[in-house]
Amino acid sequence: MAVSTTSLNSTLIVKYQIGTTPTGGPQLKQKSLNYLKSDASEQNVYDVAAALLSLGQHPLTNVLLRKNFELLNE
Repeated sequence: MAVSTTSLNSTLIVKYQIGTTPTGGPQLKQKSLNYLKSDASEQNVYDVAAALLSLGQHPLTNVLLRKNFELLNE
């Protein structure tokens, strides 16, 4: 039996540094944007994340893209 996939929505997760901990390590926060279009390219998602964070005062540390698929047994 073959399994096919159907692309569902995606979630963009951006992590950024808001300061340092008392021991000198980075203090990080993250924000998520849910329900991205399933056909959005990875480059476009990254570009949007970088552009949005450039408007703020905190440096971007990570960009994560979580894709969801439905698996169908045919």
